[in-house]
Amino acid sequence: MAEQLERETTVLFAHVLGGADLTAGPFRSCMEKLRATAKASGARVLEAGTARIMVVLATPDAAADAAAAMHTAMEGIPQYGEEKLTLGIGFHHGPAIQKEDQVYGDTVNLAAQLVAKAANGQIITTRETASHFSPIYRAWMRKLGSIEIKGRSGEVGLCELMWRADDNATVFAKRRVETRQGNVMLTLAYRGQAHVRRRERDAITIGRGDTAGIQIKDDQASRLHCTIERRQDKFVLTDHSTNGTYVKINGGDEVLVQREEFALTGKGTIACGQPAVSTKEIVQFELGIET
Repeated sequence: MAEQLERETTVLFAHVLGGADLTAGPFRSCMEKLRATAKASGARVLEAGTARIMVVLATPDAAADAAAAMHTAMEGIPQYGEEKLTLGIGFHHGPAIQKEDQVYGDTVNLAAQLVAKAANGQIITTRETASHFSPIYRAWMRKLGSIEIKGRSGEVGLCELMWRADDNATVFAKRRVETRQGNVMLTLAYRGQAHVRRRERDAITIGRGDTAGIQIKDDQASRLHCTIERRQDKFVLTDHSTNGTYVKINGGDEVLVQREEFALTGKGTIACGQPAVSTKEIVQFELGIET
């Protein structure tokens, strides 16, 4: 039996609008182009109905990239009938259960309800998801109102990503290229093994669980203790644990990171669930520039 895994992920739904009168051939061609665009953006594509595509990505930043690329691809599709095809997109970041090619849970349900609120050409997400955006995307965020979502207590705050600077120009890809820095890389060392991360949106998990990228042999560590991912020129540690993550940068004091983010710099140590002085299960980290 395949194992069920729960992990933090970003679930995106794209809904093609205005295609009711299209013949099967042109409509299938449109859907295939959107799938190919999503895959080229680093997404894992799952089916979600005749006029919907569901994709899974590592981070909200990656979802913003993919959403803008899919809208741009949609604008290039010729008009086959009386009504021009358009696209609405909604996404949410949170825990999701993954089993083989199935992804389900509250995050999936919320993303599916968000796309139903998206009008032609819109990208809608939750304010909770937007809080995870890097600064490049926060600059293009516009707050919307709050709505009631089936299955959730209380209202959910929404925002829209203004993915175009004007009527013709997509901004995300251009701004990402402009802000990309040098070939920064992160090396993590634990129990004689080195783990290197260098690509944009590259991530690794640390924890006690069997599926962790670095499996910590310490009862004080949570199964999914923390995640480290690259965001432009930075590597950011996000704590998911019960007891917190202790991070020490050489030359500074040890810091407790608990259910929050911390940008790694230079060299240092990471200890899961207790200070480094109390455990031998320590991850060493070092950032550098790849030559």
